[in-house]
Amino acid sequence: MTEPLRRELASPVGPLLAVLDDDGALVALGRARVEVHGRPRPHPTFELLASELQRYWAGEPVRFTVPVNPPGSPFQQRVWAALRQTEWGRTLTYSELAARVASNPRAVGQANGANPVAIVIPCHRVIGKDGSLVGYAGGLDMKRALLRLERCLLL
Repeated sequence: MTEPLRRELASPVGPLLAVLDDDGALVALGRARVEVHGRPRPHPTFELLASELQRYWAGEPVRFTVPVNPPGSPFQQRVWAALRQTEWGRTLTYSELAARVASNPRAVGQANGANPVAIVIPCHRVIGKDGSLVGYAGGLDMKRALLRLERCLLL
């Protein structure tokens, strides 16, 4: 296995780090915690991701088509697939997501929290049953910003 391709992408919520596997599928997207050195190597997946994110940041409803292949258990994969069916501008509760995958809210919450591909797999759209913004690996400030962008959160 070769070194994964990495690219830092500018965004309104701070720099994001995108990582591709050997097949060019997105395996991670999140806040950049390390600086990417060297000249970025081109890859069509990075170009597609940058284009789709640009539309997303402009407030356009986007159904991401970039290929994804996040590492995770079969259960996590089911949860993440269900998350990808959640439309732009919509939220759902952990209980609603759990019903979609025939599980319980706690297990779904753990899978949601383990999502390595932020935004494209929209775990930010999951909220508490009382409407509260609970847990988000990128921080609640980022979750709030994403939900405002999608007009799910007006404050």
